[in-house]
Order: sequence, then structure tokens, then C-alpha cells
Amino acid sequence: MEHLRGDDPARIGPYTVLGRFGTGHAPGPPREPRYVARSADGDRTVLLCLPRTGADPARWAVEARHARDLSVPGFLPVDEVGGTAAAPWYAVPYVPALPLPDALAACRGPLPEPFVRVMGRGLAASLRAAHARGVVHAGLSPAAVLITPGGVRLAGFGAVRGAGEDGRHRGDVPGLDHSALPPEQMTGGRPRPLGDVYGIGAVLSYASTGHTVPQREEIPDGLRAVISACLARDPAQRPDAARLEALLAAVPAPAPVPVSVPAPASATADGPWSGPAVHAAPGVSHVPGGRPATVIDAPFAAALPAPVAVALARVAAAVLAAGPAGPAPAPYDRPPLAPDALD
Repeated sequence: MEHLRGDDPARIGPYTVLGRFGTGHAPGPPREPRYVARSADGDRTVLLCLPRTGADPARWAVEARHARDLSVPGFLPVDEVGGTAAAPWYAVPYVPALPLPDALAACRGPLPEPFVRVMGRGLAASLRAAHARGVVHAGLSPAAVLITPGGVRLAGFGAVRGAGEDGRHRGDVPGLDHSALPPEQMTGGRPRPLGDVYGIGAVLSYASTGHTVPQREEIPDGLRAVISACLARDPAQRPDAARLEALLAAVPAPAPVPVSVPAPASATADGPWSGPAVHAAPGVSHVPGGRPATVIDAPFAAALPAPVAVALARVAAAVLAAGPAGPAPAPYDRPPLAPDALD
């Protein structure tokens, strides 16, 4: 979580904004502004997403409402859509998370191949479930992948559909990550399931090399064939999500190793952050003085690189300690910030 900047909204709907979500490491053009925020009574902490500058707010809101009506494992569970026609927003229950580019920044380079496989398997499983229901994500990119202690979650639902109607060449549409955009969608084609597979290929390519468009030789040997298949220009040459999940299932996860950091004084077992992914856990791990530690103990943590696990624990502690922001001059009731304010 980053500190708010001068032009950031201090309130969005009924929520007080605590900070920016992520650290702005995402490659490519500016993405949707995302904030961590808390209700006035302190009982609800959320991740709030707004349309990027230049987006059609009406199309963006349609995708947000569609996401709210979905129940797909691994997709961010949108549970509230609000705002005005010119300035919509949606809210997701907050759990500590890192956008994929922030995870690479924590590791100071590419992620380990075994973890990339585990992450890819989770993404493929989510898409397999979505495609079986006739749902196409149409927004996969590195910035859309969030790493939580309990697994990967997909944001950015419908980004391609929200960018404009089918038939329009999307190569010059601002806000889309063109390195992750399937060629058939680049030229205006309707988003389809195998386009999501291309997006996974772009995500895994970035995660395993640190580059959005790496040379083929940069991709680890154990991932090169499957990533190349995902990135085939001809959709018919790509594996479907179920096949991709099977291809990535070769490496078992390591044994669980809990990671803990001192919890802030405000952390309590029944506070706003208690839950299955990160919680204050007396009796599991303690720090001097008897206060509980914040412990990452979900099964997915077994595969997390240590720097990512530590970064997630620090994010959890920081948000636990965050208080309400200062007095708001005005709520969010205008279109998002100019692109240079988001860099």
C-alpha cells in the first residue's frame, strides 16, 4: 500500500481511502486506479477500483456489474458497485495482496519456476471454471494478477470489452496492456476463451523473466514449450484452459513453512483482518511481549517465494495499523485522474 497523492480522492462513496493499492510497478500504460479503503464504522475494509482516465465509464460499469453477478473461483469477488454515471466504482472485500509486478519487485527479479507453475495452474483452473460457464475474462495481464496468501486472484475483468466495442482495432486503445492482448483481439475480434489462454501465456512469460516481451531463450527451459503454445498467434494452436492446467501440474508444492512478522498493536484476533488467509494467531507464533504475530498459513503459502511472503505479511500489518485518512475536501464524484497523476 502506498501513501495517497495530492490528487487522490480521500473518500469514495461511503469509504475513507487509506492508501493506494500496489506500488505502481506495473509495466505498460496506467491501469485502473485501485485503493484500500475502510467504512466509517471501521467494520469493513475493501479494495476499491475506478475506471482509468479515458475509459468509457458506462462500459466499465457494465463489466463491474457483470463481475458482481459472477461466482467464479479465483476471480475477485465484486460485491458492491456504486458511484455516478460519470464516476463509477466497485468494491471487493480486502485481503492482503500484491499485484504480480510488485511480487517481482519484492524478489528483485523473476519468480522461481516452481512458483510460476503453481501460479499458472491456479489461473488455468479459474479460467477452466469460467469457460465452462460461458464466461470469458477478457482482461488478463500482469497487473490483473493479484497474489494473496491463499492463492492467485484475477482483477481487471472485462478490460478488453470495456475498452470499446468489437470490430474496433485495439492497438491504439489507451489503458490496455498490448503485450498481453491476443492478436485476434488486437484487430477487433470478440474476446473468446482461447484469448484468455494467450493472456496466461503473457503473464507466465513476464513472471518467469521479468520482461513483458522476452526473447524465447530467456524463458526457463521447463516453461518454454507451454508458454510458447499459449502465445501462438493462431488461437487453434493454443491449449484450452483444462489442458494448460494439466501441462503445468508436474512440480509438487514444497512443504508449508509459516512466515510471521510482528503484528501492529491494533491487531486483534477478531479485527477487520481476521480470516483464513492472514490472521492474528495467538498460540501459533508470538513475538516478545506476548502480542500475536501476523501469520501467513494458507496452503498456497507453501509455494510462495520468501520475499513475497514477507511482503504480504508487511502489507497486512500496514493496513491493520492504518487509521482513517485526513478530512476529505470532497468525495470521489468526478472522472479518474489524468494519466500523469497516476505514474
